[in-house]
Amino acid sequence: MSVAGFGLDLPEYPWEALAPYIARAAQHPGGIVNLSIGTPVDSTPEVVRHALSAAADAPGYPTTHGTQGLREAISDWFSRRRSVPGLDPQNIMPTVGSKEMVAWLPTLLGLGDGDVVVRPVVAYPTYDVGARLAGATSVAADDLDELEADTRGRVRLVWINSPGNPTGAVRSRDSLATIVTQARNIGALVASDECYAEFGWGQWDGQIVPSVLDPEVSDDSHESLLCVYSMSKQSNMAGYRAAFIAGDGEVMANLVNSRKHAGMIVPYPVQEAMRVALRDEAHVAAQKDLYRARRQRLLPALQDFGLVISDSEAGLYLWGSAGEDTWKTVGRLADQGIVVGPGTFYGEAGHGNIRVALTAPDERIDAALDRLRT
Repeated sequence: MSVAGFGLDLPEYPWEALAPYIARAAQHPGGIVNLSIGTPVDSTPEVVRHALSAAADAPGYPTTHGTQGLREAISDWFSRRRSVPGLDPQNIMPTVGSKEMVAWLPTLLGLGDGDVVVRPVVAYPTYDVGARLAGATSVAADDLDELEADTRGRVRLVWINSPGNPTGAVRSRDSLATIVTQARNIGALVASDECYAEFGWGQWDGQIVPSVLDPEVSDDSHESLLCVYSMSKQSNMAGYRAAFIAGDGEVMANLVNSRKHAGMIVPYPVQEAMRVALRDEAHVAAQKDLYRARRQRLLPALQDFGLVISDSEAGLYLWGSAGEDTWKTVGRLADQGIVVGPGTFYGEAGHGNIRVALTAPDERIDAALDRLRT
C-alpha cells in the first residue's frame, strides 16, 4: 500500500542550507569555529545537576500543570527578576522547552483557517511554523497599525520577541504597552517570548529588561497576555527542555487542560531542577559574566572585519551587516573557518545581515579573533 501524501507540508529546515558553508569552514587548518547556533556550551551548574539527581526516583506520572513548589518559584522569580509582583501560581505552567510552546500555541488556542498570527518583521522561524501547523496565516509586523484593516480584523495572536532573536533588540515599556493596547482593541492575544531577558547589555546591563506582564506594560492586568520563558540560556539547561508560560488565568486553564489530553508533560526531575535553579541567582550572574567577556572580545573583531553591528542590546547574539549580500558575508567568513547564521533565515527584512552567536568555548572565540583580525 502506498503511503504517498502523508506528512506535514512544512518548509525545509533552514539550517540545512548552511551545510556547504560548514563543510567549507571545516577545511580551515585551525579547525571550524561554529558561531551559527545559540546552543549553550558551558556546563550545567552543579546546583541544577544535584537537584536533578536528587529527584531521579520518580516512578509516578508528573503533573502537566507543574508542582506547586515549581510554580511558586516561578512566581517569585517574576517578582524578583522581571518586576512582575503577585503572579498567581495557578496561572503558570512548565513546558517542554519554549520552542514547542511557540510551535504549538496557535493549535492549542484553537486557531485555524482564516485566523492571522502576527510575528516580528525579523523573527525566529518557528513563529511562522506554528501558524502553519494550525492552518492559520502568518503576517510580519512590529506595529499592528501597519496592517490593513481586513488583516487586522482577523488577528487572533500577536507574537512579541524582546529581547529579540536574532537582532537582540529590546522593546521599551512604552513600546510593549502600545502593542498590548493595539491587540486588546482588536480582541487578539499577545504572547511574548522573553527567553533572553537575563542577558542585557549596554543600557540594559544591570537593568531589568521589560516583560509584557510588567504592571506598567499590562495596565496591571494579565488579561489576553502570555509570557514564554526558557531556562536554556540563563542556566545552560537546553538539554533539560525546561521552560514555562504564564499570564491570563482563563487562557492558562484551557492550555493546561489541552496539554493534559495531549500528554505534554515536563518530567518531574526536570521540574525539580527548574525549581532549584530559579532560587539560585549566583549561577546566572556567573554565566552572564562569561558571555559579557566573549561579547566584549568578539564585537570589535567583527567590526575590524567590516561588519556594522546594530541593535544587539541583549541576548546571546551580535547582529550585523557588511553592506553586501548575506551569503557573500557567510562565505567570506566560512573561508576563515567561521560559521555564522544567515540573516535570510529570519525573514525578508533579515537580508544583508548575519547573526553571530556568543555560545562557543573561549578557545574557539580566541581562534575566531585571530582570523577576523588577520
